[in-house]
Amino acid sequence: TVAGSDIRQMQAKLASVGIASVYGGAHSNHATEMALVSFPDGSYLELMGIQPHAEAAVVAGHVWAKFLQQNAGPCAWAMRDKNLAAEVSRLKAAGVAVSAPVASGRTRPDGVRLEWETSDVGGETRGTFFPFLIEDRTPRDKRAFPQGKPLTREFRGVTRVVIAVRNLDDAIARYRQAYGVPRPIKQVDRSFEGYLALLGNLPVVLAQPLNGGSWLAERIERFGEGPCAFVLAAVNPGHFKGQAQAPAKTRWFGAEISWLDEEKLGWRLGFEAAR
Repeated sequence: TVAGSDIRQMQAKLASVGIASVYGGAHSNHATEMALVSFPDGSYLELMGIQPHAEAAVVAGHVWAKFLQQNAGPCAWAMRDKNLAAEVSRLKAAGVAVSAPVASGRTRPDGVRLEWETSDVGGETRGTFFPFLIEDRTPRDKRAFPQGKPLTREFRGVTRVVIAVRNLDDAIARYRQAYGVPRPIKQVDRSFEGYLALLGNLPVVLAQPLNGGSWLAERIERFGEGPCAFVLAAVNPGHFKGQAQAPAKTRWFGAEISWLDEEKLGWRLGFEAAR
């Protein structure tokens, strides 16, 4: 999820770096609305903004109110689960805090009703440190592919969620407790201003600030721990090189990562070659 105050403006900024999105409708909470970019692997980027005539009190009470009102960009992420009750039980048995499933939904602009259940993991703000869990009650393709197919085939999907954390070793320990992943691979990226850790086959990179003056440290101070960037798998990376910042290329764990123009976009979105 990418949060901001104005969904149309967010769509326009994404289009300015060559990525189209489609409006997905207002949520039933009288506070938020969304647009999305869906990918062939079933993952998608959700742009979430504030409804034009939203109820101020409802917006203020929204779990992502600060992210929305302050145009935070990346704010949360989710993982689909086909058996939410079983995953909730597994996490509880592992000693990880997890909430009971809660029903939610929205109606697409074409009138199609979408329904799902979610659970929050870890005790922090929903979907920040750990992903929140979602199980669809209506066909997931209706939610992920509002036009009946992926919106773009330029990218295969979201490959990495980059999570800003205060202490890398503490964050690693919590992820290993929750998901049983092996010991991570670590590296330093001075251009990203972070100590990084890759957690097995999870689509997660943990990033601890290099120092107190880094943009990562400033982001954690402002928004807390949580997603600070997303990385996509590009089918033809060269097609988007013109939209990348210069110099804005680095290598993460053997893969070349390029970053789209942050000044145009307003947040950090990268891409690597699809494998």
